[in-house]
Amino acid sequence: MGRWSTVVAGPFLDWLALPEGLDWLDDGCGSGSFTEVLVSRQRPLSVVGVDPSPAQLAFARQRIGTARASFVDGDAQALPLADASVDVAVMALVLFFLPEPKQGLQELARVVRSGGTVAAYHWDIEGGGLPLEPIMEAVRAEGHQTHRPPSAWAASLDASQDLWCSAGLVDVQTCQIRARRGFDSFEDFWRTAYGSPRLRDLFNSISPTALQRLRDRVLDGLGAVQGAPLVLEAKANAVRGRRP
Repeated sequence: MGRWSTVVAGPFLDWLALPEGLDWLDDGCGSGSFTEVLVSRQRPLSVVGVDPSPAQLAFARQRIGTARASFVDGDAQALPLADASVDVAVMALVLFFLPEPKQGLQELARVVRSGGTVAAYHWDIEGGGLPLEPIMEAVRAEGHQTHRPPSAWAASLDASQDLWCSAGLVDVQTCQIRARRGFDSFEDFWRTAYGSPRLRDLFNSISPTALQRLRDRVLDGLGAVQGAPLVLEAKANAVRGRRP
């Protein structure tokens, strides 16, 4: 997902249109893919990345582009930051993973200074906007169960706007970002599915014949040609608001 997140990051930051030299929080920073784009594009005064995974944080710290950022182990629903300590708090592809999205949003609002920005983007799950949606469709068509994040409902534009308004934020706006990404071939795209633990477990649990049938269904659904370059599109819903 880091490769897709990077594709969305640029248009998202363009939409925010914030000045350089601000203090940022990257909440749920993971491996630092969005953090790296943020540092390059916004030239922030400071960036704090928070994530509960020590392994992800270790990887993020090794990125050359995140040398100016600091990374802290922490929970998005109980951020290890002081009140009113940053100018901008963002979540990239995180909110729908939280058991209590509203609590996570309230934490973002808490750590942002008056007049600061709270923003996020998340895959349009209900609208079929996941990068791996072609594979998920084929998995369902083959009779296998698919799993959605615990708070998939929070990823819609309407739900995002309602959440941001309920947190007391003002000037709340939403938009949808369409991200296109090229792959060297269908095989290049197929390999990305192994980054999903649930899909990887499914692939390892079915017979080689069933796996091949699943691959063929995805290939046919995409209208792709073996060995030829492939361009796919994902959709991300973005939301922003300002703390009074």
